[in-house]
Amino acid sequence: MPKVSNKGMQMPESPIRKLVPYSEIAKKKGHKVYHLNIGQPDIKTPEVAMNSIKNLDIKVLEYSHSAGFESYRTKLSQYYKNHGLPIDVADIIITTGGSEALLFAMGSTMDQGDEIIIPEPFYANYNGFSTASGVNVVPVISSIDTGFALPPISEFEKLITPKTKAILICNPGNPTGYLYSKEEILQLADIVKKHDLFLIADEVYREFTYDGDVHFSVMNVPGLEEHAIMIDSVSKRYSMCGARIGCIVSKNKALMAAAMKFAQARLSPPTFAQIASEAALDTPQSYFDEVITEYRERRDILVSELNKIEGVKVAKPKGAFYCIAQLPIDNADDFAQWLLESYDLNGETVMVAPAAGFYSTPGVGLNEVRIAYVLKKEDLIRSVEILKEAIKAYNSK
Repeated sequence: MPKVSNKGMQMPESPIRKLVPYSEIAKKKGHKVYHLNIGQPDIKTPEVAMNSIKNLDIKVLEYSHSAGFESYRTKLSQYYKNHGLPIDVADIIITTGGSEALLFAMGSTMDQGDEIIIPEPFYANYNGFSTASGVNVVPVISSIDTGFALPPISEFEKLITPKTKAILICNPGNPTGYLYSKEEILQLADIVKKHDLFLIADEVYREFTYDGDVHFSVMNVPGLEEHAIMIDSVSKRYSMCGARIGCIVSKNKALMAAAMKFAQARLSPPTFAQIASEAALDTPQSYFDEVITEYRERRDILVSELNKIEGVKVAKPKGAFYCIAQLPIDNADDFAQWLLESYDLNGETVMVAPAAGFYSTPGVGLNEVRIAYVLKKEDLIRSVEILKEAIKAYNSK
């Protein structure tokens, strides 16, 4: 029998999706499952995007340019400029989701065996993308006790070696909801310039900030043009996860030339989804105002309800729509599976994402879960009620 590659064997499982078979079994039993495990918004996709597809009259479904349709990139450039980001058409390559943009970024900046520093906990697929690229993740640990604030810059400097090629952040953060301050971004900018590194910023949750906090982009840092790489996507902004449209953005011409080779190798991003994404740029501000208000209310209710459970610790997120909760249990992996296999409260249960999969440091986050507050408020209240009773039942087994 032919053998699977070592790289294939080493690819980490998704902590978000690996429990899906158990949720399917629970549903076959007739149980209702509240999905707190995945960042799939229940917010409706903007009508302007959906109508652009419904009203199409295309005779031939053609390739687009490998960088994406020029009309889309032109409109996207104007969108960024309207938001204060000095991004030109030449700075943008459209990708198949933010995931492909990250793979392009790693492939264009790092060689086999190079290192990338990432504050953890981090989006679980960063591990997967790094493994696929032959890159080693070097984690900087942030703690729930400090609300997952960025560790001191001295902690980053200790980890920089001749193999270090980049620092990667998610701002606002998945899975923590942490929003980096302008001061923190400037500190990171100083360190990448000092050590001649890239600063890759996954900014797909840019619009999702609360309490008057303002998102500060790496593209706004003077003198960082050769170092900054921005990753973006339509998935969360327009509730268009299934479109699989993102982009890689940088003013570094050599980097973008390398990324273009990857883009050419996969031919082009999907045509229908680009058309919908271009149309989505006409979404009125009122849509975002309503969405942000809704998510802020969901966040407040979720955090308030979680804090009522004895032994639970939760960091209040400043952005995105996730939080990490520390539970009074020993093993979140076992607990999450048990919730689906063996527990229900009046025929209902919840699905959470064990947080250990968002760390690369072994043994960290074992009693933590990531919760996505993408359900309506009454469902979040019910979910936490189920979680409270489930913790009692689990610990009395």
